Amino acid sequence: MAFLIAIPVIVISTILQMVIFSRVNLLSGSADIVLVVVVAWSLQDKKITAWLWALMAGFLITFISALPMAVPLISYLAAVGMAKLLQRRIWQSPILTLFVLIFMTTLFQHILSIGALQLSGIAISITEGLSRVTLPSLFLNLLLAVPVYIILRDLYLMVNPNKDEE
Repeated sequence: MAFLIAIPVIVISTILQMVIFSRVNLLSGSADIVLVVVVAWSLQDKKITAWLWALMAGFLITFISALPMAVPLISYLAAVGMAKLLQRRIWQSPILTLFVLIFMTTLFQHILSIGALQLSGIAISITEGLSRVTLPSLFLNLLLAVPVYIILRDLYLMVNPNKDEE
């Protein structure tokens, strides 16, 4: 059931990303609602469906992004991988884990994007990219993290009603 709910959630978050969140800029950075959704769901889900969410989001963002195909796919899969690692081995506090994951995955995604753009021949300064795009995007992603987590937590409990609230 969680896989079936992934289709509309990822599609709606991608549409929101294209229509609303890409237009709300802080300096040159914008929020990545799809990344926040993937991270928030991967903190809820104990099964394999979080990996399917990341694959679906990666392929969908690949079609609307000008980045090479591997960048969104690798960044979303890495986000789920880091979430599973932190959730299992290190922390049990979901909100603290959420903030750490948003921070780490946003930095990873932007460094990967800057590297891919430089390999493509587009001249972009790493320091300028990090200061004008990554830090504002990080701030906006952190602002969206808690509301998205709460919404997806309720959605997860609706899809899996036999789970106790943790």
